[in-house]
Amino acid sequence: MSDRLAVLPQYLLPKQALTALAGRLAGAEAGALTSAVIRWFVGRYGVDMSEAAEPDPAAYKSFNAFFTRPLKDGARPLAEADFVCPVDGAISQFGAIERDQIFQAKGHRYSTTALVGGDRELAARFDNGAFATLYLSPRDYHRIHMPCDGRLTRMIHVPGELFSVNPTTARGVPGLFARNERVVCVFESERGPFALVLVGATIVGSMATVWHGTVNPPRPGVVREWRYDEQGIVLRQGEEMGRFLLGSTVVLLFPKGALAFAADWAPARAVRMGEAMGAAPDR
Repeated sequence: MSDRLAVLPQYLLPKQALTALAGRLAGAEAGALTSAVIRWFVGRYGVDMSEAAEPDPAAYKSFNAFFTRPLKDGARPLAEADFVCPVDGAISQFGAIERDQIFQAKGHRYSTTALVGGDRELAARFDNGAFATLYLSPRDYHRIHMPCDGRLTRMIHVPGELFSVNPTTARGVPGLFARNERVVCVFESERGPFALVLVGATIVGSMATVWHGTVNPPRPGVVREWRYDEQGIVLRQGEEMGRFLLGSTVVLLFPKGALAFAADWAPARAVRMGEAMGAAPDR
């Protein structure tokens, strides 16, 4: 079956309703039932609980608490690199932004302008720059960390669809990451601007950042923006910046000449938060 045929049912599903329901269920504190669901999930997806700060599935009051669990201190040491990987997951795609076009999958590209919610001036800062698209599967650690030091300047919540973001859907849905709901976080660094784009998906109940808390819900259906230029919010390399409630994808954008990716990076390769992602070309 072709990828396009495989994703056809997703066009018919009531994705928004399913996601809202999943969000309510994941936040419920249902005692023994919650523990049973968590134990099933751990077994079904092979979650490594030995890395968790709290390894006992029964200790989590809700599925959300389990899904956003912190890791033990030292579980993800930071590499000595200019840029470190911000998440556990797998590399979907990475490489050069061709003018304003990002490669999604064979036959599919989308624009940086569409990704950031239509702001061409912001998107132009990444023309001919670099991108990385990282997929977080259900078994992965779901907190997102800083690839380098950065000062927060903007956050944009862009409404959209809630297609799955798994590899089959990425190959079958044109412009997937610029169609799905997303939260665009823009930072300034010593090497210029960069953005972390948190992309929602089917059953992703919400996305949250450390400076704002839960961004969605609400879902008002219009672009929302927050400015932080005067607030002095600075996050250091490796610090947590946000989290997903259920799995999804992060797209990173960097300006031209900001970094060269690590030689061992390749599509479909598994990655861990804190490993070397790249270096400044002048190093």
